[in-house]
Amino acid sequence: QVQLVESGGGLVQTGGSLRLSCAKFGRAFSSNAMAWFRQAPGKEREFVAFINWSGGSSVYADSVKGRFTISRDMAKNTMYLQMNSLIPEDTAVYSCAAATRRTVFLAARAGEYDIWGRGTQVTVVS
Repeated sequence: QVQLVESGGGLVQTGGSLRLSCAKFGRAFSSNAMAWFRQAPGKEREFVAFINWSGGSSVYADSVKGRFTISRDMAKNTMYLQMNSLIPEDTAVYSCAAATRRTVFLAARAGEYDIWGRGTQVTVVS
């Protein structure tokens, strides 16, 4: 059974940085498109970033473009989200997700992804 486990969340001041990790356990990692989503209290789940199976293609939400970078390490079966210039509006539970295919039709649509992690809390204070 495939599992996704996030780590790296925490409390940080405005302007600070965090790097989230999403480790995949189970079947081989190399053929899955993956993404990060986030959900703030009282708000809908929101797309953050997408990466295709090879790492050669990525998509970002406008709200994080230029500040966040998604990447993956095939050898470590791990995906990352480097978050810089954090602002209080970035406060949320961040979850990683994996599709069972190499890419997806609409990266921002949660229904494209079949496997989800439990999430890691990111809190940005001013």
